[in-house]
Amino acid sequence: MSNGRYAERTLVSPQKTRADIENLLERYGADGFAYAAEGDCALVAFRLKGRAIRFILPLPRLNDFAKTPSGATRTARQQESAHDQAVRTAWRALHLITKAKLEAVAAGITTLEREFLPDMVMPNGQTFGQFALPAVQRALESGEMPSMARALGTGKE
Repeated sequence: MSNGRYAERTLVSPQKTRADIENLLERYGADGFAYAAEGDCALVAFRLKGRAIRFILPLPRLNDFAKTPSGATRTARQQESAHDQAVRTAWRALHLITKAKLEAVAAGITTLEREFLPDMVMPNGQTFGQFALPAVQRALESGEMPSMARALGTGKE
């Protein structure tokens, strides 16, 4: 039964999708590409127009597929098959968003910085999102804007 998720029935392997992403990045001018995986996440990094960009792709865990959406227990083979499908779907979604962002930048609809800011790698190795999102969350919870010193993590007010 389809729930309408993008590429939920794709047969394209994660390896083929990684190659597709690398080819896409090269077409749009990326001059570097890296991939890594560990546990339930994968990392795709690239350099584009002098900017280092890193996507972290959360991947589903095998034990998340022990039961069907209706609660029935899956066999080990069914569990592995459902997990593999979800991994393929996640990789295709990453390909889609990467392609959409690159095309929007190329068409002049937006800028590289606007589209990739959360994923840009800062000098300390964190992405801007890893750096900024905790401060945004604190501001939303408190209703107060953070001071520049606190936002930058200097500890000085």
